[in-house]
Formats: sequence, C-alpha cells, structure tokens
Amino acid sequence: MTTAKIRKIATFMDETRLEMGREIDPPTRRATAVAVIENPFAGKYVEDLEPLMEIGAELGGLLGEKAVAALGISASDAESYGKAAMVGENGELEHAAAILHPRLGAPLRKAVEKGAALVPSSKKMGGPGQPLDVPLGHKDAAYVRSHFDGMEVRLNDAPRANEIMVAVSVTDSGRPLPRVGGLKAEEAEGKDGLR
Repeated sequence: MTTAKIRKIATFMDETRLEMGREIDPPTRRATAVAVIENPFAGKYVEDLEPLMEIGAELGGLLGEKAVAALGISASDAESYGKAAMVGENGELEHAAAILHPRLGAPLRKAVEKGAALVPSSKKMGGPGQPLDVPLGHKDAAYVRSHFDGMEVRLNDAPRANEIMVAVSVTDSGRPLPRVGGLKAEEAEGKDGLR
C-alpha cells in the first residue's frame, strides 16, 4: 500500500452572514481541507499510476473528515461536496486525475454519509500561491441548483514543482440567497444521484 508523503495540511472555512444587505440565517458555510503531497512521478513518464490511485483513496477519507470537522457538523449534515487537485510543473494532469477519479470518492462519501451524486472535480497545473477552485454540488442530488458553487483556496508555498495540492470541500448549505429554481435540497431523494 502506498502512503502519501504529506508536507502540509491546511483547512479553510468561510461563513456568509450577510449578502446584498440581507441577513443569511442560518449562515451558509463551506470548508476545504488541503493536503500538499510529494508527487512520486514528478519529472518522468510512468504508465502505471496505481500508487496515485491508492493515495487518492487515502486522501478522500482524511480530507473529507477534516472538512466536516472544520464545519463542526455530523457527517449526515453535510450537504454538498467537491474535489480538486493542482499539479506542480514537473507533474502532469493525469497525476491529478489518478488521485481524484478512481478511488477518492468512496472514502469521501463515507466521510459525508451517503453521497449518491457524482463528486464535482477540477484539475490544473500551477505553482506556489496560485488559486485552486474546488467545484461544489449537492452530495445526493445533482439537480439541486442551489448547491452549484465553488470554493477558492490557495497556499503561498504550494504546489512546488514536485508536489500535488489535493483539496476536498464540504458544505452544510447551498449558496446564499439562491433563486434560480430547480429541485430544492429538502425535496431531494438521493436515489439516483440526480434527484
């Protein structure tokens, strides 16, 4: 089993209490947990990316649990989630894909309890201080438009050339003042990941 070589973990949480002069009650809250890891394949082409897939499984649970803890909620109270990765200049986008797609989702779903919907994701290449946008969507029903959102995070010293910055975001609500229609969160059944 491969274990991520983690240089740093950071957690961000924001809470919106006022929007357009209107009080948001309860406030909308989003949290992102970020791990900065060594990229074992930096600077070389490798056909078998299995070690990065294993790291994805490890980080899905770790970062999901940290994001839920930052919100101070139970796993069942999480409403939306997302994932993203930024690869340093000596890596390739496929390294981010290997971490994010095959195995990160199952442990993240466990950390937020259920998670019938696909986990929104993004990947990019970048360097220290560059922002990483983590897309968000309702964890059980993709048609809940009030939860289409994103959270930006950045670390002044990551990712370095031989690193990957991996982020998982969780919310306990949708956007402040949602009014573009669609399925309401309280109407979601969460059976097919869509409704």
